[in-house]
Amino acid sequence: MTRLTRGTLTLASVVILAFVLGRASGDPVALMLPDTATPEQISQMRSSLGLDGPLTTQLARYISNLLHGDLGSSLIYNRPALEVVLERLPASLVLTVPAFVIAVLLGVLLGVTTAVRRGSLLDHAVRFLTLMGQSLPSFFIGIALILLFGVTLRLLPTFGNDSLAHALLPGITLAIAPLALVTRLVRSSVLEVLHSDYVRTAHAKGLPRTTVLVRHALRNSLIPLVSLLGLEIPSLIGGALVIETVFAWPGTGFLAVQAIGGRDFPVIQTIVLLSSLAYVAASLMVDALYAWLDPRVGEEKA
Repeated sequence: MTRLTRGTLTLASVVILAFVLGRASGDPVALMLPDTATPEQISQMRSSLGLDGPLTTQLARYISNLLHGDLGSSLIYNRPALEVVLERLPASLVLTVPAFVIAVLLGVLLGVTTAVRRGSLLDHAVRFLTLMGQSLPSFFIGIALILLFGVTLRLLPTFGNDSLAHALLPGITLAIAPLALVTRLVRSSVLEVLHSDYVRTAHAKGLPRTTVLVRHALRNSLIPLVSLLGLEIPSLIGGALVIETVFAWPGTGFLAVQAIGGRDFPVIQTIVLLSSLAYVAASLMVDALYAWLDPRVGEEKA
């Protein structure tokens, strides 16, 4: 089964699951109308929402609306759910994209450096810090950074999104866990590759150390990292939900928490579906990158 087929099946499963959970979470009509609503008003609202037929009919209508970009209306904002979510999406991307890029680039740099300088003071310090970064929960790190840089030192704002300065603390907090994971993985991979036969052969041929490290060791050590990146996408999305809540950052994560509290299931469904779509797209890109780094993967799938 190809990755594209698995991705399609994953999206189909998420669509059905979102539909079932939306119906199981309670009566949306009861959430929208006041307690004083008459039976006629309730019946009219059920008909307008397409909730007056059997589940199979509702599912068919739900999928049809989904294919036309209609994900329902928010029960809290009384606007199209997709519009509400897309309005918050740029704020989330301001945090997640830089955090992801910084975690990968800085993690690769630290991983390679500590592998080359194995046993040095820098190696021990980075290993300790990355262990702490993986062990401590993100909300704890976020609160600690707020107390240090926002309350004690008063260097950075702790909430809001009026300027890029407001994104520094939540962005740093979001990047710490993946940065620690990437650093430790790259260090381990580089150490393993440096002791392989083909690297020893390259050294025996008299190739410069930098050439051996970049052309042979680094490229092959990045293969496990590419596999990890596909798994880090959902972790980053989940981390953004927590971080945005801690810093009151008005992104999709904070919106999801508000929607859950208000039982706004159209918004919850929209966030789940878009997150699943992003995960499948990222998995396909990671698969292509993996095949580029290791052509044997593409040959096996062909």
